[in-house]
Amino acid sequence: MGTVLYYFPGNASLLPHMMLREAGAPVELRLVDRAGNEQKSPAYLRLNPNGRIPVLIDGDLVLFETAAIAMHLADKYPEARLAPPVGTAERAQFYKWMVHLTNTPQAEYRAWFYPHEHTADPAAIPAVKEAARQRLEAMFDRIAAQMDGRDWLLESGFSAADLFLMMLVRWGRVMPRPPRDLPALGAHAARVLARPAVQATFAAEGIKMPFV
Repeated sequence: MGTVLYYFPGNASLLPHMMLREAGAPVELRLVDRAGNEQKSPAYLRLNPNGRIPVLIDGDLVLFETAAIAMHLADKYPEARLAPPVGTAERAQFYKWMVHLTNTPQAEYRAWFYPHEHTADPAAIPAVKEAARQRLEAMFDRIAAQMDGRDWLLESGFSAADLFLMMLVRWGRVMPRPPRDLPALGAHAARVLARPAVQATFAAEGIKMPFV
């Protein structure tokens, strides 16, 4: 078996999908029907027991967790320059951003989109969502400040971390203060969205404007 990506449009699978197109790598896309709760089906749970999207099949390798998939793809396609060379200080900075983005804003979005998962008291759901909003806004404020006038997250230039950040900025487009309203993040998202591989990914997934 070649490379297969289980995806749903605009979900976390967007990151590895963009990376594969940046690398020009052949991939078979398999839609996971969230409307039919297919991610909880026995067949899908055999691939990812957590019942979340995405899953990447790469030959005999079955891999879940978005950041793990992304770092694997960066290693597999070094010619795509989706990460700095292994062993360099910039590679360490790349790891920092990938771990931060997956552990902090990506994780926090679950409380914003699914506040009922974070409390046993239905009356507390609005408060859980509001607290998540406040934390997310503070997280994006800090990320914007760390851009430090750069076009990309890393001083060495574009990397998969920029694709990751744009995806997270996109997820916040329905928030009361979308992350795109921060000048550094809005300009960064526009640069990422201008990349041909990113445009091709959005077209393939049928994602319509507004993109962020």
